[in-house]
Amino acid sequence: MGPCCFSAQDQFDNLEKHTQWGIDVLEKYIKFVKERTEIEINYAKQLRNLSKKYQPKKNSKEEDEYKYSSCRAFLATLNEINDYAGQHEVISENMTSQITTELARYVQELKQERKSHFHDGRKAQQHIETCWKQLESSKRRFERDCKEADRAQQYFEKMDADINVTKADVEKARQQAQLRHQMAEESKAEYSSTLQKFNHEQHEHYHTHIPNIFQKIQEMEERRIVRLGESMKTFAEVDRQVIPIIGRCLDEITKAAESINQKNDSQMVIEAFKSGFEPPGDVDFEDFTQPIKRTISESSLSNSKDGKSESRFSSKSKGKLWPFIKKNKLMSLLTSPHQPPPPPPSSGSPSAVPNGPQSPKQQKEPLSHRFNEFMTSKPKIHCFRSLKRGGAGPEDFSNLPPEQRRKKLQQKVDELNKDIQKELDQRDALTKMKDVYIKNPQMGDAASVDHKLAELGQNLEKLRLEEQKFLGWLAEVEGRLPVRTEPARRQSGLYEPQNTLTVNNCAQDRESPDGSYTEEPSQESELKAPPPDFDDEFDDEEPLPTIGTCKALYTFEGQNEGTISVTEGETLYVIEEDKGDGWTRIRRNEDEEGYVPTSYVDVFLDKNVKGAKTYI
Repeated sequence: MGPCCFSAQDQFDNLEKHTQWGIDVLEKYIKFVKERTEIEINYAKQLRNLSKKYQPKKNSKEEDEYKYSSCRAFLATLNEINDYAGQHEVISENMTSQITTELARYVQELKQERKSHFHDGRKAQQHIETCWKQLESSKRRFERDCKEADRAQQYFEKMDADINVTKADVEKARQQAQLRHQMAEESKAEYSSTLQKFNHEQHEHYHTHIPNIFQKIQEMEERRIVRLGESMKTFAEVDRQVIPIIGRCLDEITKAAESINQKNDSQMVIEAFKSGFEPPGDVDFEDFTQPIKRTISESSLSNSKDGKSESRFSSKSKGKLWPFIKKNKLMSLLTSPHQPPPPPPSSGSPSAVPNGPQSPKQQKEPLSHRFNEFMTSKPKIHCFRSLKRGGAGPEDFSNLPPEQRRKKLQQKVDELNKDIQKELDQRDALTKMKDVYIKNPQMGDAASVDHKLAELGQNLEKLRLEEQKFLGWLAEVEGRLPVRTEPARRQSGLYEPQNTLTVNNCAQDRESPDGSYTEEPSQESELKAPPPDFDDEFDDEEPLPTIGTCKALYTFEGQNEGTISVTEGETLYVIEEDKGDGWTRIRRNEDEEGYVPTSYVDVFLDKNVKGAKTYI
């Protein structure tokens, strides 16, 4: 085989390897885009799950939070994030349809085209090799015939020169030489023809067929490169197409953030938690240099008619009025849930246990008539503990501060009005249906509607009675709420000493350890004289008597207000036993007393001691 044939074969091998590499590059890019689409899908899914996770739950307290502008802005952000996720899904879909699917189809076509081109190349190569073999065969036959003719000619000349050879033998040798020369001439003519044919085929092969095949392969490779570049452009365009929409989503998030109104949110909080209580007046000055005569301030909470002091303040009662609890303890009592005391340590060697849950508070003994007067002008506040233990509040919401109670009653009235309107709409619809049945008996029996109408009438009557009841309570509350234009309201005749509202049980008018809160609606407007020992109880300057002793079983760190720290093995005095809430009040000395968990101490009550106070 000629050297040109081997050179062409080598080029085909190189081209075959290169075009296969090009197809591999395309398939690699397809895989890259496919993984990108999976990332976009997963990212969109995670964004949607994130948005769904923080969406407000239906019929839950979270829905109430979205009345604030900041929470509404957050909700708008969640919705926009959902739309933002949708755009990433669009990116994935467009890349799949415009790049992955199209390129996969193109790769299959490219493989078929490449296979066809190299098949044609191999066929042309085989054809030129066949022509070369034919030329070589013709050449060898011509060479063989020439040698045979030359030998025949030499043999004839030798026979012709030999005198011993007969004439017949010479003639035979001459004829044989002529035959060989004739065969050599025919082989020469055939070789010449085959050579011309091969030269023509070789020229066509290297100047026409092979260049055409190489050109087609080149064009195929260039189309592959162009297609890859177009796919990369599409890759960028798919992203660019959603940028405006993503930009609008981000603009909406910015707009929602700018719509936040901190003033309105603060005002809503004020309206939601406004109690309606009036602040008390100035505290009276007590001149301890003259024990009998107490100086009375003009702006105090005493009775303005009699000019007599209704309360006597002792050194022990200073700061006992519950509306003035330090650091808004009152609001924490009204809003914070009661938590049980911590359990004792389980290990054998006791150690200090941090006081994690809410701890009890010190007793806040009220100031006789000042507190009595304060309670008369608004729903009566009794023991904080009883509300928590009593479960649900009363129907008239009398356990709430005036303003909160008014809002709850107004809300209840609005709900009843909606229910009444709904019942009226149903009654009107049934009445019209009955009229249609009366005019057209074939459409239905009019008597069948009467039972439903009667039932609706009963429901309406019940709802109206319920509405009147709540309207009465609402009018009562609105009539008793403080009016800003009447500052002298506090000095009304309701606050005369003989008509002072009764405060039941000393424990009901103090702050209890567990922070509960209650109110007795039946005594809101009831006026009666105070018990004889009312002032004595609240003006008692003596500390609570001891009712026994206790020994600390474990170390307790009283970190919260109202608690006291004790050390294991320490002996202390008990001044108030556990009332079922898990706390016992103890005293170390005249200046140190507070609450500890009952499970942390071993109590030894002295039944002979009298005067111990028990609060229920």
